[in-house]
Parts: sequence; structure tokens; C-alpha cells
Amino acid sequence: MTTLSGNQKRAMRSAARFFAVQALFQMEQSDAPIGQIVKEFADHRFGEEFEDYAMQEADVKVFRTLVNGAVDNQGSIDKMTDRALVAKWPIDRIDPTLRALFRAAGAELTVADTPPRVVIVEYVQISQAFFPDGKESRFVNAVLDHMAREAKPEAF
Repeated sequence: MTTLSGNQKRAMRSAARFFAVQALFQMEQSDAPIGQIVKEFADHRFGEEFEDYAMQEADVKVFRTLVNGAVDNQGSIDKMTDRALVAKWPIDRIDPTLRALFRAAGAELTVADTPPRVVIVEYVQISQAFFPDGKESRFVNAVLDHMAREAKPEAF
């Protein structure tokens, strides 16, 4: 059995977050059931190798926790997100990638023990991967800060 370093474990948790956003996006776009999506990602996406690139291995437990938490608590997570958004922009009007990101982050804030500041930093970095030239990362930072203060006020 291989022992992973702290950096390898962190990288796998980060990859699980990235894949969770992708999985939630795919679920919304395709109406595929959660079990099918989770299995597809675990069996085929984690560590997938291309001609000149290999996908990161991901922490399957973290991935499942985030996806299941987002699906099981979608109503309350969406309401928390709506409270963080401008009144004219409810969650159903924002970009579907950002919606998936907020749901994954909301799940991590409500069902995991991850410190809120770590959640914010991780998902801001994910937003930069999806929107490298945009202002979305600042928007994500502001919304997640509001959500984190609501979900875990004791951490601030």
C-alpha cells in the first residue's frame, strides 16, 4: 500500500472539488441520475490519460461527499446562494457552471469539516480554471464569503 504525502492528499482533494463541479454541471445538463454520473467519474475521469495530458487522480470519498451533499441539500444550498446573490440574479439565472460551483462549495460548507477559508480559496481557483479571462473569480469570492459566513459564522 502506498502512503500519500500531505501534498498528494491535498491535490487529490482539490481534484475531487473540480470533478464535483463538473459532475454537478453534467447532471444538470443531461438529467442523468447521480449514481450514473458518480460511477462515470470514478471509473473513467479520475486519472484519465490523453495523448499529451493526464487528469489528476481524485479523492473519491471527498468527491462523493460533495456530489451527494449538493444533491441531497440542493434546496437549502440554493437558498443560501440566493441570499448571497443580488436580488435581481437568483441562482437559476446565473451561468450553469457557476451554479454547479456554488452547489459543490455549499455542500462542502454544510456537510464537511473543511475550514470555510479553504473552501473559498479552492473554489475561487476552480472558477479561474473555468473562466481564466473573466471577472467571475471575484464574483465567486464575494458570494462564497457570504455563504461561508452564513454556514459557519463561528469561523469568522
